[in-house]
Amino acid sequence: MTTATKQKKTLKGLVVSDKMDKTVVVAVTRFVKHPKYQKFLKITKKYKAHDEDNAHKVGEKIEIVETRPISRDKRFKVLS
Repeated sequence: MTTATKQKKTLKGLVVSDKMDKTVVVAVTRFVKHPKYQKFLKITKKYKAHDEDNAHKVGEKIEIVETRPISRDKRFKVLS
């Protein structure tokens, strides 16, 4: 038996909130093509990410990586 290592999801986005302690909210935007009308739609989703040192501020572009659950909502951490 071989153990397959799962690739962790990496996302790039913009910090939209840094008011929580050790947490930032990151807005990740992606383009999706509509199946019927073939128009590209801009989809934005917000993720809470763990920021240990409270180093990142609103407006910064950062990269986040998937990790084990840290709290009820946090499933990502900030890449340094």
